[in-house]
Amino acid sequence: MLKIKSFVFNMFGENTYIVWNAGTKQAAVIDPGMHNAAEELIFDSFITENKMRVSQLINTHMHLDHIIGDNHVKSHYGVGASAGKADAFFGEKASTQARMFGMPLDPEPVSIDIELKDNEKIDVCGEEVTILTVPGHSPGSIALYFPISGWVITGDVLFAGSIGRTDLVGGNHATLISSIRNKLFTLPDSTVVYPGHGPSTTIGKEKRRNPYMS
Repeated sequence: MLKIKSFVFNMFGENTYIVWNAGTKQAAVIDPGMHNAAEELIFDSFITENKMRVSQLINTHMHLDHIIGDNHVKSHYGVGASAGKADAFFGEKASTQARMFGMPLDPEPVSIDIELKDNEKIDVCGEEVTILTVPGHSPGSIALYFPISGWVITGDVLFAGSIGRTDLVGGNHATLISSIRNKLFTLPDSTVVYPGHGPSTTIGKEKRRNPYMS
């Protein structure tokens, strides 16, 4: 079973995840949100102190608060970014996103190097992980299902007691609800949900209690 560590970065309180194999020290970075040197130091220090080898960078979607650390991870660790193709335009317009979200930054564009597709199986630190396309918050949103570890990393699709916003470019409320019901809520109730913001939850709790899904 893999291990997971979350960091809360940037002005939007975004959850950045590091997933790693304790035996091999192989690590994957999910949604790096570090937006300044201090946050980069926190992130890099954890990697260094635990003697990890970063071998993957995966984005659940390409909104700026989830990709602002991508270029640091790419250059520092020599990995390419994996994400859903339909979100590529967000990465290309990183500076436009910064102005839209009121972030005092002028970030470089972020490119997708590896396109991830629905139901694709990928190896993440030795575990076979299923890619679930879950559009609605953004057109290219994906979730990462770790069946052995019992997790799903959902980005901004599903939160504890809430769901992702759908008023941004490419968002659609009906599509988001369909994604949650038909992709995420078919997972075992015990599956731990690691969202893009806020605390973790489980699929079972959200099926029973999420007020947006009644």
